[in-house]
This record gives sequence, structure tokens and C-alpha cells, in this order.
Amino acid sequence: MPHLLDALVILGYFALIIGIGLSQRSKSGSMEGFTLGDRQIAWWAVLASILAAEISAGTFFGAPGEGYALRNFTYIQLMAGYLLARVVVSAVFIPAYYKHNVVSVYEFLEVRFGPKTRRRASAIFLVTRLLASGSRLWVPTVLLVLAWKVFINPQTTPMQEFWLYAAALVGITVLTSIYTTLGGIRAVIWTDVIQVVILFSALGFGLWHLLGHTGGWAALQGAIQEPAFVDWGRPDPAHPGAWGWIKGVLETEYTVWAAFLGSTFVTLATHGTDQDMVQRMLTAKDKSQSAKATILSGLADIPVNLMVLSIGILLFVFYQQHPEILLPKNAVGKPDSSQVFPFFILTSMPSGLRGLVIAGVLATAMGSLSTALNSLATSYVRDFHFRWFGEPDTEKGKVRVLRLGTVLFAIFLISVALGTAWVKAHNPSLRIIPIILGIFGYTYGSLLGVFMVGLFTKGRGNDLGNGIAMLAGFIVVGYLSGLDKGLASTLGLGDGFSRPAWVPEIEFPWRILFGTVVTFSIAMLFRTPEEKLGHANVR
Repeated sequence: MPHLLDALVILGYFALIIGIGLSQRSKSGSMEGFTLGDRQIAWWAVLASILAAEISAGTFFGAPGEGYALRNFTYIQLMAGYLLARVVVSAVFIPAYYKHNVVSVYEFLEVRFGPKTRRRASAIFLVTRLLASGSRLWVPTVLLVLAWKVFINPQTTPMQEFWLYAAALVGITVLTSIYTTLGGIRAVIWTDVIQVVILFSALGFGLWHLLGHTGGWAALQGAIQEPAFVDWGRPDPAHPGAWGWIKGVLETEYTVWAAFLGSTFVTLATHGTDQDMVQRMLTAKDKSQSAKATILSGLADIPVNLMVLSIGILLFVFYQQHPEILLPKNAVGKPDSSQVFPFFILTSMPSGLRGLVIAGVLATAMGSLSTALNSLATSYVRDFHFRWFGEPDTEKGKVRVLRLGTVLFAIFLISVALGTAWVKAHNPSLRIIPIILGIFGYTYGSLLGVFMVGLFTKGRGNDLGNGIAMLAGFIVVGYLSGLDKGLASTLGLGDGFSRPAWVPEIEFPWRILFGTVVTFSIAMLFRTPEEKLGHANVR
């Protein structure tokens, strides 16, 4: 049987991950143990867990898709902002969270401003993370559905494709939920360590295999299009002058300006205010070990992204040299960049190596899913459930609520993933990376703006002003990114609000920056109440 070795590799992976996850159950019997691992996790394990969250299946398929579509490394420019933001997070955000001994990072906002700001921020996280992680969860099922279409039924209809997605989504989510529900954050982190090793091995072998079948590094270099690494932006030809150049930069996804400005704010939001990411940072023994893991994870991102982009460019070379009529196409008849790597894995990799890479895909999915489940349950229970229904008297009772919350959000995530699969099945030309990163852009600027007021000022901001500021930030970003046009078109209401031709329609790397600036500026107009001034000097 040609696929027996692949099946054994994948089954071995599942057995290893489930076994490690369940082994942590005895250490997760308290609130502190379930949510933060009693703050006793080694820094290198925290580093691996951060990488596992960042390198989701969206990156595994989406970044090669970007390399295939663009045939350059301009996406790597965003890493500059990733590193800069990590330094700020390690120096400012993490020390404040350790000082106040928070479990949900939004507890800090209640200390600084009041309960309303905490609940609003937590609600933004819950909704945004649910949508973002749900859309990510759909991505790895692309490989499984594509396998069905390649090996069993090439004429699969969109509706049949959707039900295949559904079966794969439920299977992955149930397996991940088992060890996350029982083992808590310890199970998440220690399985992440194994998953990162598998992921790196899969990417390394995939790159090696492609180099051996395309002509090596010379073929890679020959396929690169300009700009290769740095894009300084291009002016909008309809608007000459300085504003035309600025407008062109804001409407381009990957430029050096997006790297140092847009990307910095994206990472400040995702690594400084997102419970999903910050929770694993807070499992380290102290703030210095947390900072070490955070900054080194940014350095590790650079070779990983170079590797996946190289894979994408080499895939273009490979299919130029070996034309494939069955290569999945988008709505305009061109190769679907999001499915090129999965197709190559299934049709061109040797048995055994193919199983390892499929295990790597599943590892990225389960790693990001397990953390999302744990953080969503933690934030909901700490910020809402205990406030609404009361806090159990025993640690056992608290953990029981957390486990029920984990199951609840597993159901919610499956629902969002099914919705994403439905949209993708009927719109095959959609690209993965802009979908996933774009979701954060609409709301996380509002979140980051409020945190920055709390961390960098002593007497500004209050519950009322923060609410107004956060709403204004969302509205401005929605307008500048064309969200109104998309919603109006979906609902059959025309073209949305009219806008002057000189107003840019900003791309996803810029959304959080604009949301942060608007939210911060408005929140600064309101004074902190006298009773909260004692908590203003938080660092």
C-alpha cells in the first residue's frame, strides 16, 4: 500500500501529542495551574509555544502562497516590526502584567480604569480571536479535502467540498479539545514543543525536496521578481505628488513602511494585548525569562518565513518545469496560490516525507487551536462568567468551569471555521494571509490604544472615554479599509458610503496603526478618576 507509511507517521504523531497532553492533567487541578502552569514553564518551552501560535496553518500554506503569487520576499519586511514590537512588549507590557499578577490581561484594565473598560476589551478579544482562530482552523483541512479531490473524486462540487471540510474540522477540533480540556496550559505548551519540532522538520525536508527537483538555489534566484526584499512603495498615478505616494504606500500590503510602522503596531497588539499570546508569556517563571522567550521567538520567525517563502517561489519554478493540468485553479482560471503547496505535498512528495509534512500541517493547526481554546475559556471565565454566576469556592469547581468553557468555545470555533469553509468553497480566489491578518486589523487597534493609554500615561483615560474612543477607532478603520463597501455589497445595499477619490483604502498591515492612533487620541481627552490615580503608575 503506497500510503501506509504516511498513515503510520500521522498516527504516530497523534498518539504522541495526545499522550503528552493527557500526561499534564494531574498538574492542572487549580486555576493557576490550568491557566498559567503555576508560572513554572521553562523559557525555551514558552518560546516554542509562541512560535507554534504564530506559525499557524495559515502561515504554512498562506506564506508559500504569497511566495508563489508574488515571487519575492517582500513579505519578510514585516519581520522588522515584529522584532521592534517585541522589545517594547518585553520592556513595558509584560512587567506590568507580572506586577499585578493578572491571569486575564484585561484585569489590568480594571485596575487602571474600571470594570467597563475591562469587559469591553475582553469582549473585543473574544469576538476577534474567535473569528481569527476559526478562520485559521479551516486552513489545514484544505489539504485533506484536496486529497479527496486528487485521489478519489476530482469532480467534487462546492457543496460536497463543504461537507468534507466539516468532517475534517470536527475531527481535528475534537482531538485537540481532549488534551486541552484536561491538561490546561501545560498540555498546550508541551505539545507545542513537539509540534514545532515536527513543523520545522516538515518545512526543512519540503524545501530540500524542492531544491533537488527544480535546479537548486540557482533556480530559486532566477525566479525572484523585483522588488526582491524591500519595496519602498509606488505612488498612486491618479494623485501625483507627496499625497499620491503616501496613498500608494497605504494601499500596498508589503512595503518597508508597513514593516516599520504597520507591522510594529500589529505585533504590539497581538503580543501585548491578546490573551491568546500573552497568556503563554505569563507562564514563564519571571518577567526576564518571559522577555527572553518573546524576543528570541521574533528572531526565529525570520528563517522560518524565509523558508516558507522560498518554498512558494520554488513551487512556481517546479510547475513551470512540470506543468500540471490538475493544479487547482481559482475563479479566473489561474493556479490557486493557497492550494499549490498542498497539491505538491499530495502528488509529488515521496511516501513517508509526505506523511511528515501532513503531520506538520496538523501540528500547526492543533498548536494554534489548543492555545485559542485555553485563552478564550480563561478570558470568558475570569472576565464574565465569575462576574455573572459567581466564583466557585473550590479550585476543583473553578477548573470545572474552565473545562466547560473550553468545550463551549470548541463548538463556537467549529461554527466559524465552517462559515469560512463555505465562503472559500464558493470563492476559491480568496488569499489566506489577508483574510487572517485582516480580521485583527478591524478591532485590535481599539484594544491597543486603550492599553497604551493605561501603560504610558498616569492620569488620562476612564471608562466612559475609553468606550467612545474604542468605538471611534473601529468606525474609522472600517471606513478606511472599505468594510462598509463589503457589507453593503453583501447585503445588497449598494456601494456603501461615498468617499472622495483622494481617501486611501488601506491594506491590512495599516489597520491596527490607524485604529490605535484614533483610540489613543480620543481616550487622552478624558481624565482618570481620582480613585484610580493610585494605580496609574503601573510599571
